Order: sequence, then C-alpha cells, then structure tokens
Amino acid sequence: MNILILGSGGREHALAWAIRQNPKCDRLFVAPGNAGMGDVARCVELDIMSAPAVIGFCEEASVDLVVIGPEAPLAAGVSDALADARIKVFGPSAAAARLEASKAFTKEICDACGAPTAAWARFDDAEAARGYIRAQGAPIVVKADGLAAGKGVTVAMTVPEALEAVDRALGGEFGEAGAEVVIEEFMQGEEASFFVLSDGTHCLPIGSAQDHKRVGDGDTGPNTGGMGAYSPAPVLTPALQEQVMARIVRPTIAEMARCGTPFQGVLYVGLMIHGGEARLVEYNVRFGDPECQVLMMRLGAQVLDLILACTDGQLDNARVNWAEDHALTVVLAAKGYPGSYEKGSVIGGLDDLPDDGFRKVFHAGTASKDGRIVAVGGRVLAATARGDSLAQARERAYALAQAIDWPEGFYRRDIGWRALAR
Repeated sequence: MNILILGSGGREHALAWAIRQNPKCDRLFVAPGNAGMGDVARCVELDIMSAPAVIGFCEEASVDLVVIGPEAPLAAGVSDALADARIKVFGPSAAAARLEASKAFTKEICDACGAPTAAWARFDDAEAARGYIRAQGAPIVVKADGLAAGKGVTVAMTVPEALEAVDRALGGEFGEAGAEVVIEEFMQGEEASFFVLSDGTHCLPIGSAQDHKRVGDGDTGPNTGGMGAYSPAPVLTPALQEQVMARIVRPTIAEMARCGTPFQGVLYVGLMIHGGEARLVEYNVRFGDPECQVLMMRLGAQVLDLILACTDGQLDNARVNWAEDHALTVVLAAKGYPGSYEKGSVIGGLDDLPDDGFRKVFHAGTASKDGRIVAVGGRVLAATARGDSLAQARERAYALAQAIDWPEGFYRRDIGWRALAR
C-alpha cells in the first residue's frame, strides 16, 4: 500500500522509519519531511494545513493511508476532509482533537466521566482570574486554553508569577489560543506518559515513556519541547496501567462516543503519579516528540499493523508484541534553545554513525544545503538506541550523540537519571 505521513519532525521520521520496515508498505511519502528521511521515504512539498492540497496529492499518488503527525492539521480538520474523500486516515476528527486543542473541553469530559484530574476553573476575564489565583494561592498552574505550540502552560510557584501568566495569555501573547485560560490545582508527583490507540470503541495500550522537559542537567532551566526520553516508564507498573485504563482512558473514550465525537487515533495520556494513584495532567491527540522515537524503536514494523487495526475498527483483535527491552533518546538542540538560536550551522559525522535496529539518529530540524546537512530548528536530532537494559540503551544513545560533529549544538548529559536511580 502507498502511505503518506504529514509532518517534518523527529516524530515523523521515527514513524516513517518504523512503517517502512513493514512489507505492507510499498511506497512511503512524507510531507514536507526533513533532510534525514530520504533513506526511508520520498519527501514532497505540500501544505499539510490545506486539506484540498493533501487530498489532491493522495489522488495523484494513489495514497491508501494518511498518517497525521502534528496536532495542528488535526485541529484544522484535515482528518475530517480525508475521511469525507474516502481516504483512510489515522488521526482524530477536529471535534475529537479538542481533547488537545481545548484544555477546558478536556476538563469537561473528565468531569462528565469521573476521570481523576486537577481541580480547575476557566476564565476569559483577567480580573476574575486574578481574584481566583489570589484566593487559591501558589503553586498553581495557568494554561492558555488552545494550542500554543507548547508555550502556553505556566507552572507558577508564586502568586505574582501566576498573575503575570494570566496577563500574558489574556493580553494576546498566544493569540486566539489564549482568549481563555484554565487555572488548575498544582499536582505533586512524578510525571509519565501513556500511549493508547482507540478506534472509537476499543482501546489498546501501546507503551509508556518519560521525557525530560527542562533544558539543563538535573531537570533545571526553562521548559522545552523535550530534551530526551526513555521507554518503558518504570513508574507505570502493570497495576497502575490498568488503573489508568479503568479510571481515565476507557471512561474518556466512552464519553467521547456518547457525545457524538468518537476518538480514533493515538491518545497521549499525560499523567501525574503520587501515592500509588494516577491523575490526568493532559491529553494530546498525537504521538509525543521525543517519546515517539523511543516507542517506534521498540515497536518497529508492527506499528503499521496496529495503525491499520485502529483505522479499520479492529483494535479488539489486535495485540502488541513487545520485546523485553528498553529505548532511550538524547535530543541535540541548537545552542540558545529554547530561546533564540542561529540557523544554518553545518552538522558533520552523520554518515559514519551506526544505523540499524538498535541505533538510529532521527532528524527533526534539519535541511540539505549544498550537499551538507544543516540545522534549521531548535531541536535538531534525536540520538536513539535500544538495549537489554536502560543502562545499555543509554550508553548506546550517548555514543551516537558524542560522535556527531556539531559544535553549535548541545545536549543534556543525564537523560534517564530518574529511572536509573531506581
């Protein structure tokens, strides 16, 4: 079958790498892709936010399946348009994608189905929001309601910090995404990510991961899109996973169906674990990045079979065949990230690196210029490896990272420290 993946980041490179290994995949396209994907797919220039452009390419190239990587095309209704054109698509409708696109919508779904999450309130009036914060005190969490490219959440440790976050959001810093804010109780505990496929009725867990959001070693400095990740997440024991399915995931999927917005795709369940109990932090309606890199490293070719079971409504007959192994990824970012950084620096040494089922450097913010690979983004590469133990996977991933010749880049030196300390 012919398959099109929408997106250009490390998540999409990892998906392409895994899907290409499946013999069901004949031709693989990625739009727009990046400089590292040419060995597994054909990159095509395509406006992934334009449903007519995507549909037109699918008809021209006889595409049988579209896999949507980022959240923005989902929220814009590209999945709906593909379904209306009778093109098989992996990714929820715009209405179901509100689980990520609107924090308040998610809270309302949780309240309706009894899924445990933080206490919350919503505001479109700054003075009312400020009064609520002063009454609740700090620490407290302030979130722009809509999609803000990962920049709309402030975990405020003081009341002035929270008040400033409200002023920024309702003052227009995030555009329409900040027209409303959701203010939440601060939850103590350890964060983890749980990934579940849903065909609208059935649910299938496909893995857990933990990422490192802070830019600096020891989980210090500002938040980023993710500086590394590992899978599985030791904190998510089998008992906790079943608790999450019973109390959070299955009730949510049932409530979405009851509301007439069945969810089909991958549900990224962000969790806070404390005292042996799990509460929902947030939902995303796509694979995380860099969590996708470690999940795909462990899942491999079977991910296409799982995606097809999801799109065909056959998840109740699907099974995940896990190897008893671990994966870890180290993100290489441009110096200055997550603040301002320069683009165009040359990256060397990539051609000499191991590239097999146990070690792979996934590209994110790269482009090809004059026959050389250059950095064009903040998070640029993800050195990823599998191993029989997390320590072995970590050793292999860092060996990859250290062999890359890129003086203008940096990476954290302690990815996986929490799990290894266990």
